[in-house]
Amino acid sequence: MGAHSARQHLLLTPQPDDSGADTLDRYNWQASMAAADGLRLYLDALDDSGRPSPDVDSRIICELHEDWAAVDGDAVELVSAKHREITTGPFTTINNLADAGGVAHLFGRWNALKETPTCRMVTTFGLSSEVQKLEKAWQKLRELRQAQQPLVVSDEHRKPVTDLCQALRSYCKELPSGWAPAAKRMPAPTDAELEQVVRFMAVLDVEAGKPLRDLLTYAAANMYARPLCDHLRLSIDPESVWAAVHDIFYARMRKAGPIPTGKLPAVLTYRVGTTTPDAAQLERALLNRIVTLGDIDLAVRTAIAQPHGYRPLPRLQRTTKLAVKMSAGQCPDNSIERAEHLAQDYRDFWREERSGNPAARATQIRLERHLLRISDEATQATLAEVPRGPAFWQTVQRLLAASPIPDLPSGMDAELLLGGICELTSQCKVWFSDSFDVDQAIEAIHRGRGQGI
Repeated sequence: MGAHSARQHLLLTPQPDDSGADTLDRYNWQASMAAADGLRLYLDALDDSGRPSPDVDSRIICELHEDWAAVDGDAVELVSAKHREITTGPFTTINNLADAGGVAHLFGRWNALKETPTCRMVTTFGLSSEVQKLEKAWQKLRELRQAQQPLVVSDEHRKPVTDLCQALRSYCKELPSGWAPAAKRMPAPTDAELEQVVRFMAVLDVEAGKPLRDLLTYAAANMYARPLCDHLRLSIDPESVWAAVHDIFYARMRKAGPIPTGKLPAVLTYRVGTTTPDAAQLERALLNRIVTLGDIDLAVRTAIAQPHGYRPLPRLQRTTKLAVKMSAGQCPDNSIERAEHLAQDYRDFWREERSGNPAARATQIRLERHLLRISDEATQATLAEVPRGPAFWQTVQRLLAASPIPDLPSGMDAELLLGGICELTSQCKVWFSDSFDVDQAIEAIHRGRGQGI
């Protein structure tokens, strides 16, 4: 038998662990990125009739060696997905890219698969200026590979290539045989090590700029499903198509896909005379992790036929100024409910206080000046947060607890102080987001309800 293809190596080679599929509840973002890849394969495979061409043999295999693998015939691309929060930012060093970015793990799997697949890492943020020097090196090496020219490293790119080799020594848990392990005083990389790193870089790509987890809910349908809807000239909401396709990937990432044999035992699987299973047989054992073009096509056609079945339940939208402003800041419904209740308690408190105390009005004005200062400090502390609302809500409560106010009226506690912030929000003196025309937003909600939205 000749050399195995990338697809055969992918399926034949044992993977060192299987932790990814068990932790997907914390990584729904990865399922979305895999679904985007699946939609791209599906779009590329459509023929003139709008159906996947039978000549195209593409699929996504979830949680095998990496977060997923894109397979087209015998070609394989291993994909690692790394979500970076806004507070974490871009990858700042080559060591950071190798370790936290997962490039060292990609290298180990690429080596274990006999250097047959290509590799890609997708992430939310880009690369610092230092790491961009390495990016220029792998882009040049990729050009040489695609032009079928010798993989020669120029003097300009030699240092970042050497730095990556040293980083792989430190962070790759499955170094190729013959590599020097990491040590305090590591020797210079050997020619053989550098040559292998160069081959790896020639098949590596980093795709940055993916939407953050918090924004994905609002952006995914337009970013990933709308191009397909436009190609098929569909007038339906792309949200339906996206939800249908995403659900498949979410299930496969959790190893919850259908298995034709259910829990029936394997009988006579290893009888005398059996041979090593081929790629097709191995894939049958992984059906619960594979998303085929047929799966995607069925999901798309179902969403087209029943678009309302995939739309989220309509959300009850309050139309008070407080609720609309907190919603604009993306505060959760429970926070909005609590805020409405606290604002009413605050109003009730001062109504009773002013009815028998002539000085109460002056006390209330003085207190509200203090609350406006608290809200200003909370705003300054959360300007970089996306979304701002929940962070602002928590920061206000923390500042109120940390700065006790002297001479408070009897019965005024921390909850009522928070209610004062909520009441000032109702008066458009405090914002949970950038300011906007609240009256126009409320009118738009009422208009939408009248249209049955």
